[in-house]
Amino acid sequence: MRPVHVTTRLPVGPDEAWLLLADARNHARWIPLTTVTADGPPASGVRVRAVSGPRVAGRRWGLVDRMTIVRAQPPSAGHPGVATFRKDGPVLLGSAQIAVRAAGAAGPGGVARVDAPSSCLVRWTETVHVRGPLPRVTHALLAVPIRAMVHLALRSVRRDLAQRIATESRDHATNRTQVRNGT
Repeated sequence: MRPVHVTTRLPVGPDEAWLLLADARNHARWIPLTTVTADGPPASGVRVRAVSGPRVAGRRWGLVDRMTIVRAQPPSAGHPGVATFRKDGPVLLGSAQIAVRAAGAAGPGGVARVDAPSSCLVRWTETVHVRGPLPRVTHALLAVPIRAMVHLALRSVRRDLAQRIATESRDHATNRTQVRNGT
């Protein structure tokens, strides 16, 4: 089966991005019509339950996606951070992986700039199929909606981070002005 890969750059360092993305409890903010619960923060053995569907808020029905984190390795000393989720059913099987690594901003000629704000590259990979006798067929059928879901989620993450960074910059500028004016 050919995994679905989506890669994007985020305007934060890899440590912050890993904490944000590896914690599945945050995913409900970015994936529409979905609720997510987890036994705790990202660590091997943590169980995750996501329910997606039009009436999920009322908990009437939805597609249940049970997962177990089988790898939770934060980024360190030039190594990427990796969170791997095993899909345990009852309907969806396979795996999802989120990998985060540092990516310095490039200046002219692609040379990394030392003064550039930190950023990271995120690679979100899904290899998912429906429980049953035709895993390759169901994986192929799910590839397009899964790619769309991951793109949507990562676009929402970028938007949230951009808004937060803009607010922090505005607040910082306001504080500098107040200090300068003695207020």
